[in-house]
Amino acid sequence: MSTSAILLWVVLPYAAAVVFIVGHIWRYRYDKFGWTTRSSQTYENRLLRWGSPMFHFGILMVIAGHVVGLLIPREWLYAIGVNEHIYHLGATWMGTAAAILTVAGLIILIYRRRTVGPVFLATTVMDKVMYFFLGATLGFGTLATLVYQVFGPGYSYRESISPWIRQMIIFQPHPEMMVEVPLFFQLHVATACVLFALWPFTRLVHVFSAPIPYFFRPYIVYRSRDESRGAGSRPVRRGWDPVAAPQPRGKRGSNR
Repeated sequence: MSTSAILLWVVLPYAAAVVFIVGHIWRYRYDKFGWTTRSSQTYENRLLRWGSPMFHFGILMVIAGHVVGLLIPREWLYAIGVNEHIYHLGATWMGTAAAILTVAGLIILIYRRRTVGPVFLATTVMDKVMYFFLGATLGFGTLATLVYQVFGPGYSYRESISPWIRQMIIFQPHPEMMVEVPLFFQLHVATACVLFALWPFTRLVHVFSAPIPYFFRPYIVYRSRDESRGAGSRPVRRGWDPVAAPQPRGKRGSNR
C-alpha cells in the first residue's frame, strides 16, 4: 500500500474526525458567544427567503441519503424489501433531485453574499473558506452522481466506499478499498474530510444548536405593577386569583 493512499484514506479522515470533535468542545467552552449562525436576514430577505429553504431542505435529503447508502449494510435493506433495483432508482433520482436543490440554494446564498453590500461586509475569511469547501464537496458529489450513475454505466459504491467508512468507524481501516474508486468520488470524500475539519471554526456549528432548554426555562417577568401606590388607586389583582360569577340582575336588586 502506497504512502499517499494511507495519508488520504487513513490519516486524513481520522485527523478530520479528531479536529471535528475536539474543535467543537473547545469552541463551546471558550467561544459560546460566537456559537451562532451570524444571521444576515436584517440586511436582505428576498434572496434569503428562496435560497435558505432550498439549501436546508436539500442538505437534509442529502444527509439522509448518505446515512442509508454508506452506514446501513445492503443486507439490512434486503431484509426489509429494498432490493438493488429499488435502491438504485431511489439513490440515483432522489439523490440527483436533492443535489440539484442543495446546489441551487447554495448558489443563491453565495450570490446574495457577494452582491448585497452589507452581507458582503459581514462575510469573514472563514466564511469564504467554508463556502469553497462546502461547494466543492457538493459539486464533486453531484458530478459523481451524474457522470457515473445517471449518464454512465453505474458504480456500486456500496462495495467500496460504504465498507471503507464502516471499517474506519470500528478502527479497522482498509485504505485499499478506496484506491480504485472513481476520481469524482475520491474528490468528494477528500473535500468532505477537509470540510469536517473546518466545521468547528465556522458558522456551521449552529447545526448542533437545538433550543431544547427553551421548553424548561422559568417564566420571565417583563413588567410588574407597582404595589406601593397610593390608597386611592385600584388594588392589584393577581392573574390567578379566582373571579366570582356575576349574580342575576333581579337578585342584585333585592339586596337594596
